[in-house]
Amino acid sequence: MSRIKILSEILSNKIAAGEVVERPSSVVKELVENSLDAGSTRVIIEVENGGLSLIRVSDNGIGMNHDDALLSLERYATSKIYKDGDLFSIKTLGFRGEAIPSIASVSRFFLITKDEISEVGTEVFVEGGTIKKVSEIGAPRGTMITAKHLFFNTPARRKFSKTVKTEMGHIAEAVANIALGWPSVQFKLYHNGKTVKNWYSSPDPFNRVLDVVGNDIRDDLLSIKFEDDFVSGEGWISSRRVSRKTSRGIFIYINGRVVRDRGIQYALFEGYAGRLMKGQFPVAVVFINVPYDRVDVNVHPSKHEVRLSQQSQVHKTLTGAVSEALRIADRPKWAAIDSAEQKPFFVSEPVPQYNKSINDIPVSLDIPDVPDVPAVQKSLWDEKHFSDLRAVGQFHDTYILCESDEELVLIDQHAAHERILFEHLKKLSMNSKIEAQKLLMPETIDPGHREAHTLEKLIPDLKKLGLEIEPFGGTTFVVKSVPAILADREIKPIILEIAEKMLEFGLTQGLEKTIDQCLMLIACHGAIRANQQLSDKQIRALLAQLDECENSSHCPHGRPTWISWTLRALEKSFKRIV
Repeated sequence: MSRIKILSEILSNKIAAGEVVERPSSVVKELVENSLDAGSTRVIIEVENGGLSLIRVSDNGIGMNHDDALLSLERYATSKIYKDGDLFSIKTLGFRGEAIPSIASVSRFFLITKDEISEVGTEVFVEGGTIKKVSEIGAPRGTMITAKHLFFNTPARRKFSKTVKTEMGHIAEAVANIALGWPSVQFKLYHNGKTVKNWYSSPDPFNRVLDVVGNDIRDDLLSIKFEDDFVSGEGWISSRRVSRKTSRGIFIYINGRVVRDRGIQYALFEGYAGRLMKGQFPVAVVFINVPYDRVDVNVHPSKHEVRLSQQSQVHKTLTGAVSEALRIADRPKWAAIDSAEQKPFFVSEPVPQYNKSINDIPVSLDIPDVPDVPAVQKSLWDEKHFSDLRAVGQFHDTYILCESDEELVLIDQHAAHERILFEHLKKLSMNSKIEAQKLLMPETIDPGHREAHTLEKLIPDLKKLGLEIEPFGGTTFVVKSVPAILADREIKPIILEIAEKMLEFGLTQGLEKTIDQCLMLIACHGAIRANQQLSDKQIRALLAQLDECENSSHCPHGRPTWISWTLRALEKSFKRIV
């Protein structure tokens, strides 16, 4: 007797259900996506007992006639694919071709549907994959699918279900994710007869974004748009003031489909480079459009993952759009000028000129006297933001207090100087012009085995940064020269930290990023510290240098260099105004 047998259709569908129907939220997702493919403008989702007792999805889409209703229950039956080429150019939220029969195989399944032409609707009852009843029924145009007692015939699967609260949370999240990508469609979600959420249709996608991510961050959402010869898109990203501890606030859509794409998430993070601290994530809603024949949506049974034919181009375009939006938003508010008032004017008082070289704020903080010069013509749109502030003083010898006409500004002196040093060193490193200082007495350093292995690989790159290190036998190294800005710093901890960080981040991130990581550490150790008193001249020089930075709002590690309060906000806090 042959030991190899062909599985029955019902058993095959149960196996397929194991891939497609992971939990109640999977059923909701598949049914709602079918409703959207049917052109629905209103979708109602009713759930009982976290979806284990009942899931019902009703829509006002195109519906089906009698024959199509029965065919939809056959495995791989679809209205979305007709030839081989269609499989690789899918324009709908399908296809994997297993959802309806898979759901019907693990539930007591009811289908009521009617199209525009049919005089009456069709009702089909399926129990555990077997059609029990087919009849005519009065019904409006559209489709209503009910799945009762999910996993009733697969008890092993049902026992892995979580609590009602947990399963309902997954359902609410699944519907919210879809609703976010389809603002023109109304979605209603009920649980045990009570309304959970009603997403009203809106012509403005931003309203739906606020409805899902929360209205409290409205003022901190930045618009992005991007387009090239392959990809186009738009979206909203959070400013530097808003971050999360997880990536749950990131929503990515490709051709209307919500996806989990690590490559695109990485492109998003690259755009935030230097603006977020490690372990923090932005809030982002990004809609990406690519040619349908350049994206494979059948990578995963639940269709959460996709494969793009030109991933690197999408990465570059998105990263650029995010970085540019943040660069514009990082411009201090007090520097914003009404374009209608952009007229030149003269100032009668002398305007001090400062030497903007990095040596203005050396570690010793010895800044030379600067003579004043005659009055000059000045334009309101001059790119001076920080140096136009009035310095009030220091708080705890750590924060520089400044004021503009309408704002109080606090500047973290260490973070600000760290940013200044990093950008200066980065420019010099591109031309191998970082000044090095020979040590009178070379120092030895003895890191661990793994750190030593990493450090040995870094020797050529570190030399370009002014750190001359040579192997000295075993895991020992000798340090012969250091960057000039570290001349009076203890060098061993710095080199050990570089080795440890490179071991953590890995050298596979690319030469430029590796050098940046090293420069960040050098800048951090070379910058002025907290609890360090500065003179008025030193403060003015630091503000002037901050104006020269491309990204003056964050230190290289992502910490803010400044925060501010408007006069109005302060007066409200003191109850001067309501």
